[in-house]
Amino acid sequence: MNIFQSICLGILQGITEFLPVSSSGHLAMAQKLFNLDEVPLIFDVCLHVATLFAVVLFFRKTIISLLAVFVRMVTRKPLDGDKPKQTTILSIIVATAITGVLGIVSSRFIEDAPIKLVCAGFILTGILLILATLLDKSGKSAVPAEEAADGTAENDAVSIKQGIICGIAQGFGTLPGISRSGSTISAAILSGVNRKTAGEFSFILSIPAILGAFILEVKDLGEMTSVVSVPCLAAGCLTAFLAGLGALFVLMKLIKTGRLGFFAIYLIPLGIAGLFLF
Repeated sequence: MNIFQSICLGILQGITEFLPVSSSGHLAMAQKLFNLDEVPLIFDVCLHVATLFAVVLFFRKTIISLLAVFVRMVTRKPLDGDKPKQTTILSIIVATAITGVLGIVSSRFIEDAPIKLVCAGFILTGILLILATLLDKSGKSAVPAEEAADGTAENDAVSIKQGIICGIAQGFGTLPGISRSGSTISAAILSGVNRKTAGEFSFILSIPAILGAFILEVKDLGEMTSVVSVPCLAAGCLTAFLAGLGALFVLMKLIKTGRLGFFAIYLIPLGIAGLFLF
């Protein structure tokens, strides 16, 4: 792999990690086009970690607020108004546990998945986005009308039941071609979470999922350096971070306006074309 290819993959990862179009599926297709079949899975995971930093930076206020509530939960010193975020924190823990189990099961299918399965995943993601758009009942609740002084609102909370649904969706989102963000955001909206909170919850939920995937694959770092040089890895990660940050700004605006279904116009034809071309 050369630096140009690494930069291209980094930009692709950064954009597609957050847009609901499946970053893993696009990376698989791009590596196929670049004839980079020997690139280990750990390289893809490193690019995911780079985009994770974009999530942390973009949602830093929400993350800091959740961490503060979590500390108060552990020390049993809750404040008035903490309840919605306590519920969301518990939902994140439950969803992460479910994703971890499903992710371990699906990991055996990821590395050797045929490209046609990836293309089928694109089509499935497109269908999910259409359903979420058509059946979205959040309407004006995408931005809560009444907020407390700390910026929270009761309908900002993600219930345990909704967390379970999102955890299952994120678990299936680890399969090739199925967008993690697309599946979790769609699942959250379909389960009754308002659009703004669905987007935030999906991306914050990605933090432990990506870290878990990195821990599972970190043993292959030595193997990766024999195929991908350190400068190539650095270039890919930097471009993934910058592209991911830009993609987050765009996607959060689209989520709030209920336009996720537009991505199906791209995904479904792409999946159908891939089924015939690969």
